Amino acid sequence: MAEHNILGRSGELLAAEYLESKGYTVLDRNWRCGHKELDLVARSGDTLVVVEVKTRGSACFGNPEDAVDERKIIRTVMAADAYIRRRRLDLDVRFDIVAITENGGQVSVQHIEDAFFPPVECVK
Repeated sequence: MAEHNILGRSGELLAAEYLESKGYTVLDRNWRCGHKELDLVARSGDTLVVVEVKTRGSACFGNPEDAVDERKIIRTVMAADAYIRRRRLDLDVRFDIVAITENGGQVSVQHIEDAFFPPVECVK
């Protein structure tokens, strides 16, 4: 497995542990439906929380959360729609980002709630 994939997987594990420590219930990790993928799906009360995890080995190339661009948002929203339909869920949905930066042995975890909303073209 490539080094960036190992870093990404370790970030997703760290993000899941972080969310669980905050009282979230992690329902799925790396959920796939065809080409659609969700990093983490969790539940907090009556809210389904779809979490995009971004991990960087350093801050040299910017903040991890900046990598969540419009294209990634649209793909995540479409994947979340597939997840909700397949599970026949009737919950409020929130989209979060967990940004993880490893820098000289120090790990920083930033949880951004309501990081983005579905674009209009996804809501139709």
